[in-house]
Amino acid sequence: MDDDNEPRRHDDVLAALTKQPLDPLSVDELNDRIVVLQEEIERTRARISFATSHKLSADALFKKS
Repeated sequence: MDDDNEPRRHDDVLAALTKQPLDPLSVDELNDRIVVLQEEIERTRARISFATSHKLSADALFKKS
């Protein structure tokens, strides 16, 4: 069971991604990789936006006068 208060080990995946050799990839494979990474960036930005909006809504709801 995931606990939102527990730190996540997201760095393992990112570290592995940045260590992958690019030399064996063709230009088409590199372009495909860029497309996938751009989509992941957009997905991550959307999650940040949602989380920020959600926190602001919660803060406004529970704000003490």
